Amino acid sequence: MKQNNNGFVSVIIQYRLGAFGFLGGDDIKQDGVLNAGLIDQNFALKWVQANIGKFGGDPSKVTIAGESSGGASVLYQAMAYGGKQQENLFNNVITASPWFPEQYKYNDAITEKRYDAFAQLAGCSEAKDTLACLRSQNTTTLQTASQKVSEAGPFGTFQFLPVTDGTFIKDRPSKQLLAEAVKGKRVLSGNMANEGVPLAPPTTRTLQDFRNYIDITFPNFSASDKAALEKVYSYAGDTAAVNPSAPLFATTGISPPTAVNQSEFGTGQQQRVFNVFAEYAFDCPSYWAAAAFPQGWKYQFSVPPSYHGYDLQALWSGTPTPGASFKRAFRKIWGNFIINNSPVISVEDAKGGVANSTVPPADGGYGSQNIKWPQWDENKPVLLNLNATGGVPTFVQATEDLFYNVYSDPGVSNVISLADADKWEGGRGKRCVFWEENAAKVPY
Repeated sequence: MKQNNNGFVSVIIQYRLGAFGFLGGDDIKQDGVLNAGLIDQNFALKWVQANIGKFGGDPSKVTIAGESSGGASVLYQAMAYGGKQQENLFNNVITASPWFPEQYKYNDAITEKRYDAFAQLAGCSEAKDTLACLRSQNTTTLQTASQKVSEAGPFGTFQFLPVTDGTFIKDRPSKQLLAEAVKGKRVLSGNMANEGVPLAPPTTRTLQDFRNYIDITFPNFSASDKAALEKVYSYAGDTAAVNPSAPLFATTGISPPTAVNQSEFGTGQQQRVFNVFAEYAFDCPSYWAAAAFPQGWKYQFSVPPSYHGYDLQALWSGTPTPGASFKRAFRKIWGNFIINNSPVISVEDAKGGVANSTVPPADGGYGSQNIKWPQWDENKPVLLNLNATGGVPTFVQATEDLFYNVYSDPGVSNVISLADADKWEGGRGKRCVFWEENAAKVPY
């Protein structure tokens, strides 16, 4: 807000999580509310329409924004009721790292299994009316049961997620996004260079480890589906185990090596896992989102270490990374989209006050001072790669398996460029086609 001269009002909402917000099952369908967390969000947006004028806001110029599960949430609001919600709650959507790991039907076997496990841990498995019993339990009992069900799942997974309910969520998100079944006029869609960190398991070492991950993550895939996935994510030497002495470094995105088997977090089979998770759950949905609205723009946040969630450092105040010049550019992109319906910023703001920054030239229009950044076109998709160089490195040992450098001023300068999104990282566009073709089996 400050970077954009307080040109907009921010509303931060809370919504129910875990079993409180996303308990599925036929019992909930019959006598409760499926996807309650998303309904909470929708209610909050209606509150904004009714009340934001009292705070100096304009209800006809609402932008909804979120990161990770929030990035998925804003898209779920755009897809609400098949993209045909009666009320007009927003015009613009900012979806940063939209996270779509899976979406089952409310009464699928896996959804009912999670409901039963939750009921058992809450002491309600023998009750005649399970849901009535759950409602009679105290909140600590329910919180503990919700936590334990989630902890029992594989590394980096969550057990209480949105489900296809036939009303608010009419269909799978990939299907709705690809069919452009959304409400809203514009979207700013972003992803990180290393979305696979930290939610994908960091202990992959061998081809068998990789295959075990695929078995667990995609239980509906046949043997031929898994073979096809291995082929899509193949690379030279892809049967070998991770070489512990292999150097870790960021890829350029436009030339080998690629994110399939190289990053500053991993190489070989380890990076293969990171990248499969990144592309299926985050990157490809961000591509589909960019194409789903009448107007869309796409960026990748690549400033090292660019792990999932690191972009929040650039939005918050009081953080030393990733440098003042980059923060200015990134905040101006979001702010300009919110205020002026376009994320395209001036060359001056893109440089962030640092003369030796590298940024796209002005777009060539008469008197234009704005960088060239074309809208997303499925036939010629272009992304804006947001990166930086220089600065003072600080080593961070997050866990035994995850370590990286962050960079802070003095010395940070922006490196911003345009790239072919289909050719990005050795052909991400083709890999997203694979996920599009197999989305029903994920399912999402």
